Amino acid sequence: MPKNFDDFVRIIRETHKERNEIPRSFFSESNVKRGLRNADGTGVLAGLTTIGEVHGYILDEGVKTPVEGSLRYRGIDLYDIVRNCQAEDRLGFEETTFLILFGFLPNRKQLAVFVSFLEGMRALPDNFTEDMILKAPSKNIMNKIARSVLALYSYDDNPDDLALPNLLKQCMGLIAKFPSIIAYAYAAKQHYYDNKSLVLHHPNPDLSTAENFFYMIRSDHEYSRLEAQILDLALIIHAEHGGGNNSAFATRVLSSSGTDTYSAIAAAIGSLKGPKHGGANEKMMAQMNEIKANVKDWSDEDEVYGYLVKILNKEAGDGTGLIYGVGHAVYTLSDPRAVLLKEKMSELAELKGFSDEFRLYNTVARLAPKAFSQVKGFDRPLCANVDFYSGFVYKMLDIPSELYTPIFAMARIVGWSAHRIEEVLTGQKIIRPAYKSIAKRKEYVPIDLR
Repeated sequence: MPKNFDDFVRIIRETHKERNEIPRSFFSESNVKRGLRNADGTGVLAGLTTIGEVHGYILDEGVKTPVEGSLRYRGIDLYDIVRNCQAEDRLGFEETTFLILFGFLPNRKQLAVFVSFLEGMRALPDNFTEDMILKAPSKNIMNKIARSVLALYSYDDNPDDLALPNLLKQCMGLIAKFPSIIAYAYAAKQHYYDNKSLVLHHPNPDLSTAENFFYMIRSDHEYSRLEAQILDLALIIHAEHGGGNNSAFATRVLSSSGTDTYSAIAAAIGSLKGPKHGGANEKMMAQMNEIKANVKDWSDEDEVYGYLVKILNKEAGDGTGLIYGVGHAVYTLSDPRAVLLKEKMSELAELKGFSDEFRLYNTVARLAPKAFSQVKGFDRPLCANVDFYSGFVYKMLDIPSELYTPIFAMARIVGWSAHRIEEVLTGQKIIRPAYKSIAKRKEYVPIDLR
């Protein structure tokens, strides 16, 4: 008998020679679009939406023509949203949330009423923090967010009602509560796993989402106006990204089954946690730390380029042959989210003493496409995506790395909510893709004859 689980698995694999992996050739032979991708890399059209539009190329008679990337929320360009808020020196995440949820820009009175409702929903239920967060701390905050969201089902008097007013109430409640859940989950992780003092702050009803987050995670409550502006910008640009991204699609898949809001959003959180989705910024930061440690002269472009070639050849890095944060499924010439972050980063880098590192990031972003072309033979344009810069922004904001992906979730709960509502109201049919079985038929063998 095996002594432990690893021995058990090894013995099973040795005695059962059939592999679980399916050869890639089988997919093309059966015309299966792996990852719901067409042969040219574009996504399989699986639905319609009015919420977000991601644009990065033009298809002309089947030929993909690269263009500067654009992202629209309810038809309004992300650049216009951000630049107008910046011109008026306003924090714009709440306004963006209203737009994505309701489909139009609010006037000042509508926005004020909306914000007051969010403020009234920020507090967690009585004893929730103690029972659901502090008593079962998690090493990974994303798992704690998912558990907390599922637990909120039990505190809802009408959790399974799919009527629009109830859906909006549930979604707005989650949007309002996410900063508190994340801040308390981080405090619990710091206390129980990192042996730090336990410090909990109640949310301040007079502050915006970005300001409140700093207020809750910092023991002295202190933050600058520039820090609040940049975190607010990060929330705006992460709030929505069309229905085709993995977590939004997960939301719609679960919502199409008729399940409750809390189950659907918890699934989206699990999706976003993955390193191929929301966790990519942490991968990017780890890779940049390696580059900084091994490139002696950050201003020497030949040395930087040589190390990027090593990463692509799997002679450095994590062995995957990938340069994280470079390239995107849709964007070709530019990712508008990365462009907006980069614009604001120079001011922060100068203020925080990170100018040399910021220049290194820009050098890597510029040289990586050339290295990809040389090593991988790529002939398509590659741009730095939002994950390339977001982790560095959070680092300059003195935000711990374990909060990078949760901040993404704190923003993207807005888009998930809108996609859930749209799917419930207009989807009508359960999403059910087809899978073809390639298993050979076998006879049942009685247990004493095996």
